Amino acid sequence: MKVRHHISEEMLLDYAAGTLSEGWSIAIASHLALCPACRNHLSAMEGAAGALLDKISVSDDLGDSWNRFQTRLKEKATDPEAAAPGNSVRAVPPGTPSAVLPEPLRSYVGSDVDGLKWRALGRGAYQIRIPTSDPSTQVRLLRIPAGKPVPEHTHRGRELTLVLSGSFRDGDELFERGDMEEADDDLLHTPVATEGEDCICLAVTEAPLKFTSWIVRMIQPILKI
Repeated sequence: MKVRHHISEEMLLDYAAGTLSEGWSIAIASHLALCPACRNHLSAMEGAAGALLDKISVSDDLGDSWNRFQTRLKEKATDPEAAAPGNSVRAVPPGTPSAVLPEPLRSYVGSDVDGLKWRALGRGAYQIRIPTSDPSTQVRLLRIPAGKPVPEHTHRGRELTLVLSGSFRDGDELFERGDMEEADDDLLHTPVATEGEDCICLAVTEAPLKFTSWIVRMIQPILKI
């Protein structure tokens, strides 16, 4: 498995700083469990943070210090030497080889996918809503049947989609296990699960999707998507 689509620099920096809410953090922690490259990158950020904090004067303006800290941290994190795999990579347990759901996601839902109770969405698709203490996001598992599309939609804000099993295509891009797609209200798309295997994803949104089909919009409040 080779992960080709990663977390954005900005979100990984916010995760390292501990400023993300619970919903986004679940998605990023789950991606990190599947992506050695991002684990290395996070480790470099955390290592650089400790060194840089020592160089920030206590007399500095806090806002200016934070801006300079972010800039310098990004520079350190992209240093090939600092990000090398051998440098203090934080261990994130990926779970057993047969597990579809990595930790910490598996602990949130209490089981791997075979033990979960899926709710039908129609046309062979299923979902599981994952409760969190974060009212600003909606977290869910989606199971899209092989070869079937998600109806065309855009977003009200940010959406993160992490592939856990199977794969999907979005335009010319292929997303497989461990890949993360980050979307916002500028993107109008119709992701399609590839043939041969259902696509299971973790999706985190900050508002309901905006579907172009009026039929889907009519039933959207019932499906809570």
